[in-house]
Amino acid sequence: MSLTVTQLSDQLLASYARVGGINHLDGKNLPSKTAIAGITTDLLRLLFPGFFEEKPMHSSELKVETAILMDTVQGRLEDELLKSLAYSPRDSAKKKDLRPEARQVTLEFLSSLSRLRDILQTDAEAAYNGDPAALSKEEVIVAYPFIEAIAVQRMAHELYRQGVVLIPRIMTEWAHSRSGMDLHPGAQIGTHFFVDHCTGTVIGETCTIGHHVKMYQGVGLVARSLAGGQALKGQKRHPTIEDHVTIYAGATIVGGETVIGAHSTVGANVFLMHSVPPHSLVIYEEVNVRVLDKRERDKGRADFQI
Repeated sequence: MSLTVTQLSDQLLASYARVGGINHLDGKNLPSKTAIAGITTDLLRLLFPGFFEEKPMHSSELKVETAILMDTVQGRLEDELLKSLAYSPRDSAKKKDLRPEARQVTLEFLSSLSRLRDILQTDAEAAYNGDPAALSKEEVIVAYPFIEAIAVQRMAHELYRQGVVLIPRIMTEWAHSRSGMDLHPGAQIGTHFFVDHCTGTVIGETCTIGHHVKMYQGVGLVARSLAGGQALKGQKRHPTIEDHVTIYAGATIVGGETVIGAHSTVGANVFLMHSVPPHSLVIYEEVNVRVLDKRERDKGRADFQI
């Protein structure tokens, strides 16, 4: 059966009426995901001058180029923050003119960039010093998805701390799609942080991570249970990781009351739901690894078992 464009449109319109929970019609204008992605890319250019450019940048051009880029980022971010403030349920959203507040939040955020650069310098050092495969710090910044992901998380965290809604999560989910790291903007992460390989990393909203923490792929710092849903909002649901902790691939650490003491090491594939004291070594010993000769299996020996 051949359908006309009008008939196809009518089908969708009927769905819009029937399944209204995923429509956003006649409401406040939401921040644009596309616009936030573009702004975030330009913010990375401000944080790492010369690394996210298509052409070489000379130091003689730096002042002018930075001023031009800062100006355009300020205007675009202010527009998106205005939408966020209008959407926000907090009292300030009831004001008639939200532009002054959007401008103030924008300026406060942009003033944090120089401080964030100091912290990101320590992350780049941790990545280079912690990975013998790294050729240089330049390679770490231009090629490692971790640097982009943690830079975006640290910027989003600044907006999160100011009570900005929607935009911080849009930023970190944009980085998530590019890096494989799911870093909530609410997480508090100390200096000299490094995640090797990145893929599958999950760090929840109320997680606190100290200084000089190193993690590998597939680590989850997650909540004990989501059965309580919205009733758990505002509670400490995710673990605390103290200074100088190493967490190996596939480990899952659960719960807001769980604390991993300083200078501890958590082994691969560990599932941990309780605190451990400083200088602990947590390992998984349930499975004994066996190495067998496949040729014996292929001969069909009756005593060959896996």
